[in-house]
Parts: sequence; structure tokens; C-alpha cells
Amino acid sequence: MRRELRPADRPEGPTPPGNLPLELNRFVGRSAELAELTRALEAARLVTVTGAGGVGKSRFAARAAAPAAGHLGCDAVRRVDLAAVREPNLVEYALAAALELTDHTSRPQREVLLDHLGQRQLLLVIDGFEHLVDACASLVTELLGAAPDLRILAVGRRPLSVEGERIFPLAPLDTADAAELFADRAAALLPGFALDDGNRTAVVEVCERLDCLPLAVELAAGRLRALSPPDLLGRLDDRFRLLTGGTRGALPRHQTLRTAIGWSHELCTAQERLLWARLSVFSGQFDLDAAEYICSGEGLHADAALDVLTELIAQSVVIREEADSVVRYRMLDTVRAYGAHWLEVSGDTARMRRRHRDWYMGLATWGELDWFSPRQAQVAAQIGAELPNLRAALEFCLTEPGETHLGQYLAGTLWFYWAGCGRLSEGRHWLERSVELDTETEDGDYARSRLKALWVLGYVAILQGDTVPALAALQECRDEAERVGDATAIAYAVHRRGCLALVTDDLPRAEELLRTALAGYREIGELNSSVLMGQVELAMAVAFQGDLAAAVELCEDVRLVCEDHGERWTLAYALFVLAYAEWTKGDLVRARQLLRECLVIGDTFHDLLGTVLTIELMALVTVTEGDAGEAALLQGAAGRIWPSVGLPLFGSAHYNAPHERCASDARAILGDARFESFVAAGARLEPGEAVQRALGRDTASRPAVVPGPRTAHPAPETREPAASPTVQGGETTG
Repeated sequence: MRRELRPADRPEGPTPPGNLPLELNRFVGRSAELAELTRALEAARLVTVTGAGGVGKSRFAARAAAPAAGHLGCDAVRRVDLAAVREPNLVEYALAAALELTDHTSRPQREVLLDHLGQRQLLLVIDGFEHLVDACASLVTELLGAAPDLRILAVGRRPLSVEGERIFPLAPLDTADAAELFADRAAALLPGFALDDGNRTAVVEVCERLDCLPLAVELAAGRLRALSPPDLLGRLDDRFRLLTGGTRGALPRHQTLRTAIGWSHELCTAQERLLWARLSVFSGQFDLDAAEYICSGEGLHADAALDVLTELIAQSVVIREEADSVVRYRMLDTVRAYGAHWLEVSGDTARMRRRHRDWYMGLATWGELDWFSPRQAQVAAQIGAELPNLRAALEFCLTEPGETHLGQYLAGTLWFYWAGCGRLSEGRHWLERSVELDTETEDGDYARSRLKALWVLGYVAILQGDTVPALAALQECRDEAERVGDATAIAYAVHRRGCLALVTDDLPRAEELLRTALAGYREIGELNSSVLMGQVELAMAVAFQGDLAAAVELCEDVRLVCEDHGERWTLAYALFVLAYAEWTKGDLVRARQLLRECLVIGDTFHDLLGTVLTIELMALVTVTEGDAGEAALLQGAAGRIWPSVGLPLFGSAHYNAPHERCASDARAILGDARFESFVAAGARLEPGEAVQRALGRDTASRPAVVPGPRTAHPAPETREPAASPTVQGGETTG
């Protein structure tokens, strides 16, 4: 039964989990509107909060979402901010990222979203859609049609104009709340500031002149370090009189905000105006290092950038945000657009976009190097945070004449993120766009950029189970690499062909290609996560052909190199193979320890392939321990994950043998009906719940070793299989 909603300045009681931004300062007013919005969401599955720029739509919606979701019985609330998304065809990728949705298949992203949301009770907040209204309207219509328990709270300057939409126009604050907001923000700059008889009249009139628009009020409050409230009113009043021919009539609200922003811009110093314009080149958040590099020079020394940025923060032009002790910055879209206008007027937009591209090209390059280090997890988090800016850099390269080869290089360099962090679909989008474009020449750096994009495209397509385009890309890569004599590209193309042979059960060919690739890597001195993954894949190939001892030797070597370099992602796959070997020896405690480590690593990188393979093997260990019900439950959980990875166990007889052994043993113990009931219970677990279930199992009371050696279940034609760590060939991984 739903509780009665009690309007209050601060929500009470537990709220559903989600990704709503943390509030860094006090939310002022709007108690009645918050309650009214919840009632609107109760009456309609799509509610769109509309209003002028600067009226506080985003903050209001974020404030309302969590308590409203709890009141409506939603399991979770998720927010996607589309302000930094420029391409309509990236809307679905942005939504998938906000949902933390990982899918390794080649299914269209919209199909993945529809499938994921179909049975979920979720409140989805879609913010900043007005420049993408057609794409968003189409997506929202399909989502609501396919997901009966989904509710959407849209936030924009105009409606989506789709069937079933309920419009919630948000008005400015009333005068009392606007004055309270002014005083609250002023007190943050001037401790002790409060409304009193000496300043109240001026503050109230400032707020009224600004139509009580929250953003305009905050910008005005940011000026109190230099101006008193009466001085502030006098300067603001002069500005408005100029624009209204000397009358005191109010400007239209959209013009009021632009006037307030423009007035704040005029009061900035020359350096502050310069930095404001240059910061508009960023998409979404940015950090200080990026701002200093991209925006300094020609009127702004790098050493002064922090001081100038601090002033813009104090004036509410830039917003400071902190999460996990990491400080980042962003500009509201209205403020950013104003800065972009002045950047264009100055004729500096192209140069700043090139500097922006250069910085993020460097970030991706260092990320690729740091991926093979103890900083892997930090690299994954950093690239994820910078994805809007990386998209902007890719778009610039792929639309600007003469920049195509840099777009190919950037798309290819991000292989570790596309493959290692569950972003295959978006990676393929950029890779295919890049190789479809002709580069100016086919030698030197231009050729290397295209060749890298080709082998990475082939790799991503393999991981998605899309063999025909994978073969085409890898064949083109190898042919061109041999023509220009690029030994590195040849080794990678051969390696990926070996992966493809492995997952299609052509084991002799897989072994031949992988040994050739590894020899090529040694000859050119190449060593990274991808190279080590090739060694794990070779271990799979020889194990499937009956030589488990050789597979263990290969993976122990990978383990030593990974531990020496602090590498974790590839390590998980080597440990997976070693866990299988421990199971064959009967050391179930050791096997479970290794598999737990695999699960922790896979969860860190959102690696669904590694996760589902580990859960499959954990089920086999569990049934051997004697708990057939838990084993069947884990198989059911794995069965739910596989559609997001691809064909279950890749359709391979070798990969499937341990699964069949587990199912057969569990069914024999439980009987058909109980076995199926446990599988069905597992299928109801979310992937995260399945991971926690597998990690939390207590084995303290179980014997460390099951008496007697255990023999791997034979695959067809008497081959002895080892469980494999990789989807389409050890490479979901890398």
C-alpha cells in the first residue's frame, strides 16, 4: 500500500537505489511542486517537466525522483543526461551507460534496451533532450510500449509531444523563495550574510528583476564579493533599462535569462570571459588538467587558469562536483551555449576543438598504456567519465576534412575500453564509421591508423559473434599490413583470426594462428593485455585438444607476468583456467578461491563474459561439493546473462561440456522437477545479485580436497576440455 505523500523540504524514509547526482548545496522551496509532480507520475507513465532555461528543471526533477520512485513502488531510479550528447544515434548508448547495461552481442542497442527494461519497475529520468527531441520521442514511445512497469520523467525546454505525455510546466520561484536562495548562495561566499532590514528590499528587487529564475539569481548572488545588494541592483537595473527603452516592463523570460547571463559575462574580467568561452568546448564534465592544457595560452597563462576557474565557480558560471574524492567541473548547458557563442565570434572554435581533440587523443593513448598496469581499474573509471568528451573528439575527427586518420587512431586506441568494459556496441559504431571513410594516403601514419581500426573492428565483431564482418576486416587488415610491411598489424590480425578459429572449434587452426601471432609479438617486442590474452587463448586451444598440463603451464606464466605488471583483467581469465585445473584435481576450495577472484575482477570491469563463464564453472564446483540445488540456481543465473553476451557457451561443444556435466549431476540428485525449479529461481536473479550470491557462499565447513583425482568430462571424440575464459576467443577480454 502506498504511503501518503507528505510535502517537505527534505525527503524522508528509504529511497530506491539509482544514479541521481548528489546535492552539494541546499535545495530551496518548491515543496508543493514536489508533491504535485509525484501525483502526476502516479497518474501518467510519462511526465515531462518543461520550462525556460535556468528555471531549475534538472535540479527539481533530480530532487523529486527518488522519493517519487519510492512512493510509486519502483525498484530503482536512473537518470541519463543528454546535454552532452550531440548525435541522435548516440542517445541509446547514453541510456545504456546510465543503466549500467552491458551487452556483448551485435543486437541493435534499442533491442537491448527494450529487452532489459521489459520486466523492470523503474523510474527513468531523461534530462536535456530538447536538441534530440525526435530521437528521444521515438525511443520513449517504444520503451513505454514494451515495458509496462516503466515510468519516465523527462526534463526539457519543450514537450516530447508523444501519446500519453503529461506536461508539468515549472514556473520560477516565488519571490520569498528566490530571496532565500539568493541569501543561501551569498552566505556560501560571505559567511554571515543574511537577509536583514538593510538589504532585504534590494535583494527582493534583484530577484524580481530576474523573474526569480534560480540560475539568474545564483549568478547575481555570485557578485556579492565585489558589490553590495544595492550596488548590484543599480547595475542590473541599468542593464535592463537599456534593453527595454527605459521602461520598467519585464523582458520575456528567455530574454531575462540571456540578459542576466550576458550581464554576468560583462562583469567578468577579460581572463574570466576568455576561459568561459574556451570551457564551452567541453562536453559534460572535465577536470583541471584538461582545462589548463586546452584553455591556456594566448591571453591566459596556464598557471593562472586555476585562479580564474575558481572565480567562475564563485560566480556560478562553472559548477564544481566531487565523487570518490575526485573533483570535476561542468557548465550548465545554457551557460555553456553562451560561452560557445563568444568562442565562435572570436573565431577560435576550430583551434579549441583541435586542442580538445589533442588532449583526449593523449588521454586515450596513455589509457592504452596504463591498461597494462596496476591502474587498470582507474583507467576504466577515467575513460568512462570522459566518454562524452571522447565522443566529441571522435565526431570532430570523423567530420573535419583531413582528420579521418586521427579518428581511426582514436577509435582503435580505445580497444581496451570497448572490449574490456562492456562497450562493444558503441565501439563498433565508431570503428565502422572510421574505416568507411577514406584517408588521404595509404602509407606511414595514415596506414597504421587505418590498420589498427581494422583489427580492432574485427576483434569487436568476433566478441559479438558476427563472424562475416570480422573476417572481412581482419583479412583487409592483414593484406594491407603485408603490403606496407607493418609487422604489428600483421600479428594482431593473425591473433584475432586465431580467436575466431578457437570459438568455432577449429582447434588445430586456432593453435597454429595463435602460436604464429605470439611469435610475431615476441619478435617486435610487443607485450600488453592483448598479447597475454593470446597466450590464454592458446592455452584453451591446447587444452581442448587434450593437453591440460600445457594449458596450466601457459596460464601460470601469464599469471606471473600479470602479477609483475599489476594487470588484473587478463589475469582473471588465466585464473579461470587454473580454477578448472584445480577442479579436475579435486581441490574444490582452491578452485572456488580462484573463481571468487575472477568474479571480483569481472565485476570491476563490467565484463559480462568473464562473469558468466565464471558462474558456469562455479556451478560445476558447487555440484561437486554436493549442493545440487545451488548449482542449478547458478546455472539458471548464468542462463539469464548469456543473451547479453551471445550464443550460450558460443555454441561450442568444448565450451559446453562442463556445463552439461554440471546439469547432468545436479538433475540426477534433484530430479527433473526440483532441478528446473532451482534453475527458474536463478533466472530471476539480476546479474549483480548472481555475482553476490556466488561470492557470498560459505565453504568453511566443506572439505578442502575431494578424495581422489577428478577427470575432466570428455568432449566429443574423446578430447579432454578445459573451461575457456573467453567468448569469441579469449578476447572479450582483450
